[in-house]
This record gives sequence, C-alpha cells and structure tokens, in this order.
Amino acid sequence: MKKTVKAELILENGVRFKGNAFGYIKETVGEVVFTTGMTGYQETLTDPSFAGQIVTMTYPLIGNYGINLEDMESRKPFLKGFVVREKCEVPNNWRCEMDIDNFLYQNKIMGLENIDTRALTRVLRDNGTMRGIITTRVDDLTPSQIKQKFDTYTNAYAVKETTIDEPYVISGRGTHLAVLDCGIKHGILRDLAKRGCKLSVFPAFTSAEEILSVNPDAIFLGNGPGDPKDIPDVVETVRKLIDTGMPVLGICLGHQLISLALGCNTTRLKFGHHGGNHPVKDLKTGRVYITSQNHEFVVSDLSDDVEATFINVNDGSIEGIRHKTKPVYSVQFHPEASPGPLDTQVLFDRFIKMIEEVKSHAKR
Repeated sequence: MKKTVKAELILENGVRFKGNAFGYIKETVGEVVFTTGMTGYQETLTDPSFAGQIVTMTYPLIGNYGINLEDMESRKPFLKGFVVREKCEVPNNWRCEMDIDNFLYQNKIMGLENIDTRALTRVLRDNGTMRGIITTRVDDLTPSQIKQKFDTYTNAYAVKETTIDEPYVISGRGTHLAVLDCGIKHGILRDLAKRGCKLSVFPAFTSAEEILSVNPDAIFLGNGPGDPKDIPDVVETVRKLIDTGMPVLGICLGHQLISLALGCNTTRLKFGHHGGNHPVKDLKTGRVYITSQNHEFVVSDLSDDVEATFINVNDGSIEGIRHKTKPVYSVQFHPEASPGPLDTQVLFDRFIKMIEEVKSHAKR
C-alpha cells in the first residue's frame, strides 16, 4: 500500500485546500479551472486545450473504469495538475489498462485528492479562474516564495508545446482538408476521417504558402490551448488563408483565430466553459443543442462583415460566427464531443456540403 503524502492547493487569492498527493509527486503551478463532465475523465486528461492548467473535476468519484490508451485525445496529457474529490483505487472495466494514479505518474503530472471540490468550484465561480500551486510543502512556503512562483508562471507558449513537429497525411478519397494543428483532439480527426476526408495536417506555425501548396479543397482549424492573442503569427496565416476565398471552418481555438483574422475581438471569460452540458442556441432555427466545451476565451465585438450564428444560453456569449459573403464559419463548442453529446456532429456534414457547393460553383 502506498504511503499517504500530504499536499495542498494554494490559490493566488490565498485560499488553501489540503488533501493527499497522487500521481507524480512534484510541485506544480498552473491556472486552476473546473470541468463539469460526469464521465470522460480520460478524454479530459488528454485534451490539449487544458495545457498549462490545473483541472478540477466536479464529479466526486474519478477513475472507476481506469485508463485505456486507445481513447487518448492527444499523444500525451499536457495539463499541469489534476484535482479530484476521490480517485478510484480499484477500477473495473474490461478495457482498463492502468489506473489513474499510474497514468499520471507515467506522464509526470501531479494529482491532488480528498479535498472539497464543490467548495473549490464555488471559489472559482465567485472569483474567476486564477493561478494555483499544488505542493507537498504544506504550510512551508513563504508568501514571497508563493508570489514568485505565480509571477513566473506563463501559459503563453501552450500552442508551441502541444502542436506537432512535422506535417503528416491521413489518407482519404473524399474532400481534401488542410488541417492546422494548434493542439487538435484526435476525436476531431477521427470524425473527419470517418467522412472520407483526406487530411493534410500541419504544425500551428506553418506558413500559408506551405499549407496551400498541397492544393486542399478547404481549411480546417481545430481546438487548442491558451489565449489566441498570444499567437499573432497564426492569426495572420489564417487571414491569408481566408483571403484566398477557400472554405474555412474553425472549432474552439480555431473559431477564435478566425474571428481575430476577420477583425473581431476576443476576451476572457470569468471562469471559462468546461464540460459536456453547455446549451447553445442556433440563431437561425431557434433550436437549442447541448454541447461539449473547453475554453477560457470568447469572441466579442463582431466586425461589420461577421454575424453570430450560435449563442450560449447560460451567459449569452457568442458560440458561433460566419462571414456574410465568404464561405467561412466557426463554432466555439466541440461537435465531435469526446466526451459529450453528439447533437452537433451535423456541422461537419454541412461543412463538407458547403465545400462541394463552392467547388461546383467554381467549375461553372
């Protein structure tokens, strides 16, 4: 039986939560966020959009079906820490390959359990996302040491950490999409591949010229971590791609990058949207969809050429946009879910249909 190691989470507003460490025991600093998903903790752990963050699960028991490496959403987890009320010591599932403790240990991620995650969530809801430290130096860090750790933390390079090093191709006989990987989830690529798409996947900082050199039918911008304003070079690349007149679809960070490229603005939400139960309204039909989301930033201040297509029912924030004259649109939520509802997967089909219509019109 493993020895219990005392640890605590220290928030930058001074609030502390004492519990027990698990996973890889090493002090860590990150942005503390919470996610409301009841299942899918492995997909949460391996979602690159959580890079640089300490993720709190609001559902109390985590790890009961273990970890299955086939369900990874990225090549490895990129988050800074993982906070749960209780981790399951003996997972039970025929696909289980290891428990959550060993998974975090192998990937050198600090975990914290046996804290009141409901109380922590309320602090974050009231005060907003803030930085935090998970440490085993309980009551030992001085205020100046804590301040120094917060002051030196940055998440500005999250996309560089999560993007791929070299381009690659996923074969397909259908629509040819050039995909910009800013930390894209494997579930998105799987869903596009299921539709027969050929995917030419590029690192985030690839030039527009190199992307266009493969002669794609359209451009796809996936999810990723951090503030879109931290990667102005990518915004400029997206602007050049849009100017070609080629169809462009963005999801999550891709949505924000398209918006900035079109002259809109992005701002930070108080505590972000994380989880699989966020209602959004289609402004054209009035229908409400339940969606999976994972973002800290939101599009605001639309330019004259852009109109909103979806809004968040809970807070009224913009969840989708489209250009009024060009074949460009984007959504903040995840149509592929992983984990979450599948209500909005039709957006992939609509995009492919739009590409075919643009190609057909060009031949006339």
